[in-house]
Amino acid sequence: MPKTDIKPIATNRKAYHDYFIDETFEAGIELKGTEVKSLRAGRANLKDSYGTIRDGEAFVVGLHISPYEKGGRYNVDPDRTRRLLLHKREIRTLTGKTREKGYALVPTRLYFRRSRAKLELGLGRGKKLHDKRRALAEKEAKREMERGFKERQQK
Repeated sequence: MPKTDIKPIATNRKAYHDYFIDETFEAGIELKGTEVKSLRAGRANLKDSYGTIRDGEAFVVGLHISPYEKGGRYNVDPDRTRRLLLHKREIRTLTGKTREKGYALVPTRLYFRRSRAKLELGLGRGKKLHDKRRALAEKEAKREMERGFKERQQK
């Protein structure tokens, strides 16, 4: 599938800092009309959101979609719980995995694919403090190496 049919809206970079993302799932989101217009304007925040499964249905909690400025009375609560559209097989898989110790459903990015709003859910295990420090140290070391290569190439 060509990458040109994906239009990014928001990413959750903090998710990769706080969790080891083992597997990702693509889910549709049940939205109202003014929410779609607001997403097209890029007004969404994934920062404190998480996924949950209740009664055989998947939901995303804490996803903030700012009210559409021209929505008037049709605007809905920006922090409401929204239903995710997944196959039953995927929901059963996620239910089994999230019951394991340390696994959580973490929204990693929000995007449009062929004019449909999609949410990428990551199945993540929480990182400990020492894991976060190690990841930051590796990132810094990689940055230093690239800086060194650039300096050598410029000389």
